[in-house]
Order: sequence, then structure tokens, then C-alpha cells
Amino acid sequence: MPPARPGSAAPAPADTRPMTRRESEIGRFVADRYGIRGTLALHRAAIGADLLRAPANVALSPVFLLLRFVAMMLRLCGARGAASWLDRRQIFLTTDVARRIESDLTELLTHLDSQGIAPRAPAPLIQSAIRSYAETRNAVSEITTSIIVLLSGFLIFYQATPGVLSLATPIAEMRAHSHAVADFALGSWAGGMWYSVFPTQFSTLELVLTGIVLSVLAALITTFAGIVADPVQVWSGIHKRRLLRLMARLDRQQDASGLGREHVLARLGDLGDLASSIWRALR
Repeated sequence: MPPARPGSAAPAPADTRPMTRRESEIGRFVADRYGIRGTLALHRAAIGADLLRAPANVALSPVFLLLRFVAMMLRLCGARGAASWLDRRQIFLTTDVARRIESDLTELLTHLDSQGIAPRAPAPLIQSAIRSYAETRNAVSEITTSIIVLLSGFLIFYQATPGVLSLATPIAEMRAHSHAVADFALGSWAGGMWYSVFPTQFSTLELVLTGIVLSVLAALITTFAGIVADPVQVWSGIHKRRLLRLMARLDRQQDASGLGREHVLARLGDLGDLASSIWRALR
């Protein structure tokens, strides 16, 4: 190695501390798997049976949240055995995307183990943590869909639409208005003037059908929402911090199952949607 020139600083040696090496490996993993190219490759697995599994998982999300809440209450009451049994219940259908995520995380942990920097935890605990991570990522996709629906309501109807229920009513109104104007006996121009004064009415069936169509579209958006959410989480460091927390829990041999904040946020959108719909009905 040539000597350093006078007045120049010698290059700092590489930091080989285990935790720093682990953070570096996780950073590379996140950039490779969840960057733009990585997430596009990941979501190729969603084209197929996942298009049916994803809507079912969206419908099962409230059941998952309820069971996790009951398990948390049981744990606080001292019934740890019953709480652990509930935590181990498989609620969601396993999608091909989730299998790919779990496989990638297993490869990451194997790679870390080969370098001697992997968490030392029992295999069942590691499997539970990996499954929990995949479920959390699915909850983030639901949150992304809720944000898209909310922005759509603001941009199109100038009102808050935190979910499909609150978006279905203005869309049903818009469809009924456009059909009534087009079918007006004196022409569409006169129809527009008339129905600007006398609002159109839509049937309950039209509202229900609109809600069903929007629910299907929302489920499809949730299936591919990671294409947008993953790069944003890479850029903001959320993916890396989430994985570092997972590793820290495994270091402490702490069960990763439980009620994650992402699941709570996803369900808060549903509660806001329900409250908004009830408020409109009362008005």
C-alpha cells in the first residue's frame, strides 16, 4: 500500500462491527428487493391466483385484527397460552407474493448466518417473524389503497372519502346524474340545467352495485400497491428500519406476532369510512 501524501488524511478502515455489517447487508437487501426493479419483479408473482386471494385477504383483515386484539387482551390477563394459540392461527390466504417475500427473507437470514451476524433464535420464532413481516407488508398495501381512495375523493368530488363505502355514494350520484341528463326529453343541455336545480335520485341497488365494483377495484389496487409503496419505503428508510426491528426482536428471542401499528392504521381507514358513511346517511 503506497504511503499517504503529506497533508492528506489516511483512508478510514472499514467498520467490521457485527451490527454495522448487519445493517449494511440489510440496506443492500432492501435496495435490491424493494427498489423499482425489485418490486416489479416481485409483483410478477401476483399475476395469477393472487388476483383472487387478494380480495379474500382484504375481507379477512378485520377478522385478523379482532383475533390479534383478543390475543393481546388475553396476554394482559395472564392467559399467555391461549394468546399464543390465537397468534399462531393462519388467517390470511398465503399469496404467491407473500411466499416470495418469505423466501427472500429466509435467504437473507441464511446469508447473515453464513457471516456470523444473524440473530440466534429458534427456528419456529424465525418463521413466525418472517410470516408477520409479510402480513405487515400487506397491511401497508391496504394503507396505500386507502390513501389513493382518499385522494380520489378530494380531487374528483372535493370531499373526504377514506374508503370504498364513502366513495360509492358520490359515484352513484354522478352516474345517476349523467344518465338523467343524457335521457332528458328536451336534450342534455336542458337536462343539465334542470338537474342542477332538482337533484337526481339513485336506487339502493345502484349504490350496492357501485360499492361491489369499487371493492373489486380496490382489491386489485391493493394487490399491486406495493409497486408504489415499496420504493417510497426504501427512499424513506421504512423498510430498513422495519427489518432492523425484526432482527432486534429475534436477538431478544421475542415473539414478533402481535398487533402491529400498520394493521391498526389500515383498520382506522375502515372505521373512518364507516363513520363517514353513517354521517352522510344521517344528513
